[in-house]
Amino acid sequence: MQCEAAESVCAWQYLWGECRAQQPGAAAVGAVDNMQVWDPRGAPTCSHREIYEDLLPLEDAQILELGCGKADFSRTIANAERSASITAMEVDTAQHAENIAGPQLENLSFALGGAEKIPAANENFDIVLMMKSLHHVPVELMAQAMHETRRVLKPGGLAYIVEPVFGGALNEILRIFHDEEQPRLAAFAAIKNAVAKGGMELVAEKFFFLTVRVADFAAFEAQYINVTHTHHNVSRAQMEQIQKKFAQHMTPQGAVFKTPMRADVLRKTG
Repeated sequence: MQCEAAESVCAWQYLWGECRAQQPGAAAVGAVDNMQVWDPRGAPTCSHREIYEDLLPLEDAQILELGCGKADFSRTIANAERSASITAMEVDTAQHAENIAGPQLENLSFALGGAEKIPAANENFDIVLMMKSLHHVPVELMAQAMHETRRVLKPGGLAYIVEPVFGGALNEILRIFHDEEQPRLAAFAAIKNAVAKGGMELVAEKFFFLTVRVADFAAFEAQYINVTHTHHNVSRAQMEQIQKKFAQHMTPQGAVFKTPMRADVLRKTG
């Protein structure tokens, strides 16, 4: 495998033990102490799909997505990888009901449950996905969530954990009413702890910018404020501040943000 410049390709920027060139967007070689929240040298702009298709062996895999939300990722994978079998799990009962009522796929099923207590048998999945969901687990239960993830993975199975990095213009708007700095740092600490002493090894760590497009402020409210999984008590003053900041990014094509993301791939050991 050969590393390519971050600005020219969205590919494996660092494969633990193989790809040793330290390109922007790549983790440094070494032990758990070399894991980073973000690469200060920068990173490429990629889609989620480009990242997980590069990093994960999806064909014929038994896959569990924890905190699936609307199950967009699970549906995309199920459509693209017909040989894979995906269970999309959500802890929010309202969202889970919507998922069940929505379009169904033969290789996609839905389950109700949380990452800290997964209703599944031991060694049941090849891959466990957490797509921007670990930081939503209560901080005091994150270690348990990582333990449960390992429990349901088959020997050598992979945990794919994507977390938003606390930074960027969109984050500056969101933090007005929902500051997630501490939960996101706690999520990273839980991942590191799983590698340090939780029976998991780091396979890859990838940093990238995700392009987020929001049509207008009504769409922003629906996507980020009026959600079923969290009640946001936004004051009038906060709403005015949110609208003002959001308006600074509006174009005829809507608002466009570059959001920093980190993807960690862990393998079950032992």
